[in-house]
Amino acid sequence: MPANLRWFWAQINSNYWFWPALFSLVGIVLAFGLVWLDRNGAAEWFSGIDWLVPARPKGASNMLTVIAGSMIAVASTVFSITIAAVAYASGTYGPRLLTNFMEDKGNQLSLATFIGTFVYAITVLRAVRAEDEVAANLRDAVESGLPGFVPQLSLLVAYGLMVLSVAVLVYFLNHVPSSIRINSVLKGIGRRLLDDIRDNYPVDPSGAELPQAPEGTPIPTERTGYVQIVDFDALRDIAEEFDIKIALEVRTGDFVHPGMALVRVTDGDADEALAGRIAEAVSIGSTRTPTQDPQFLIDELVEIGLRALSPGINDPFTAITATHWLGAAIAELGRRDLRRRQEDHPGDESVWPLSDTFAHFVNRGFGVMRSAVATSLPATLVTFDTLRAAVAPIEDEGRIALLREQGEKLIKQARLSLGGPDLDETEARYASFLKAFR
Repeated sequence: MPANLRWFWAQINSNYWFWPALFSLVGIVLAFGLVWLDRNGAAEWFSGIDWLVPARPKGASNMLTVIAGSMIAVASTVFSITIAAVAYASGTYGPRLLTNFMEDKGNQLSLATFIGTFVYAITVLRAVRAEDEVAANLRDAVESGLPGFVPQLSLLVAYGLMVLSVAVLVYFLNHVPSSIRINSVLKGIGRRLLDDIRDNYPVDPSGAELPQAPEGTPIPTERTGYVQIVDFDALRDIAEEFDIKIALEVRTGDFVHPGMALVRVTDGDADEALAGRIAEAVSIGSTRTPTQDPQFLIDELVEIGLRALSPGINDPFTAITATHWLGAAIAELGRRDLRRRQEDHPGDESVWPLSDTFAHFVNRGFGVMRSAVATSLPATLVTFDTLRAAVAPIEDEGRIALLREQGEKLIKQARLSLGGPDLDETEARYASFLKAFR
């Protein structure tokens, strides 16, 4: 899928309008389809079921009116609750987390269910004809054997959708408070980060990294914003078409502006046609997204940890939970091949992505949190334990040395921030930490 289409699909998934609009369309089609079946005798089998009492026009009209009115009222309430929860979460945990809550399928599908049920009920309601009403058209006057018309099958489906909506409402009332709990927020970020690492980087404990990319002519970008998606397959096709090699100068999540080099090309001329094709393969927007950008999720964990350790909040246990998930991600990265080649083309050398190194991820996580962690005794002790645990699955000596270096920097920072018995306990934990490396 081209980069622009992939970005468009990612945008759809992070908006509240798509699923309600889709469910509304489905509700309209379903309503017209079932009313047509009712008009053509598809509900005649109801008369053979003793316990299924057919509805009369007035009862059907009242039922559909109640369903439609209650569903639009519930949808308004659900939307208000969702916005309040999103505002609370983004203000408490950081605005960067707004994307996670906007992409929450539980919230999106709950709202869509109520909107879809409302649209279905209001569409079926227009087909109900009371016994004292005249026919709507000549066909009804000729073909209708009864003075009134009740779409029995459509009404039964409306009742089923009402039951489903009640179940969804109960789920939503449990889902919202659960989703804004800090442990649930961290779990969602951590799980997604681990899944992205496993999807993008194959297991390879050797610690191999990309060699230096070939030199070439830089192609600057004319746009301003964050690199959101890079279409590696499209770049490979461009390289083959123009018989060149393309080395990226940016990675997903980097901020670019006019004049900055987007890529370098070798063995060819960087004309306007080539520059335009390459620009189409790189999606640039106003915000960062987790797509193709595991460091975005690392930044979310770090942001929560830093906020928790700030003097105004002083919640070291939230920071400890963020550190645990960060340690799990670093351990997973430590035993994988971080050379980001094009998907499905690991041996091709026509496109050279900007290398993701283990040191880059470690510094982005533990390095950024170090100063704040060093001010808290429990956070410092747990960070030493987390670094030691992260070493266990890693075989490459260079990567192990990087984690040991993080421990050395942390103890130096702690010596400046802690004192007395707290520092003595920290020194003892650091001594235990060093034994794991010997």
